[in-house]
Amino acid sequence: MNRSVVRKQARKAFTLVEILIVVVILGILAAIVIPQFTDASDQANAASQDSMVQTLQSQVELYRAQTGAYPADLAALVTAGYMRSVPNNPVTGAAYTYTAATGLVAP
Repeated sequence: MNRSVVRKQARKAFTLVEILIVVVILGILAAIVIPQFTDASDQANAASQDSMVQTLQSQVELYRAQTGAYPADLAALVTAGYMRSVPNNPVTGAAYTYTAATGLVAP
């Protein structure tokens, strides 16, 4: 009877093989999930870029409607009070491209 008590107590712990199996399963799940978050972040940055181009373009058109001419650069929108600051492109980190002759904003 003394041996059966010892065996029951010894079985309460996990074996090394069981722990390794759990670690391998967690590694496989992480390998599947992490790239999906990276893709979601890239898609969010692209959507933010498109949204900001539309916002900048609408502010350029509003400036033109009120002053009769396109602004010389995007900083003129800040000076005139149309925007608080000129944002950078979230995808590249660089400034947006603006053509004063046509009034077009590009990423």
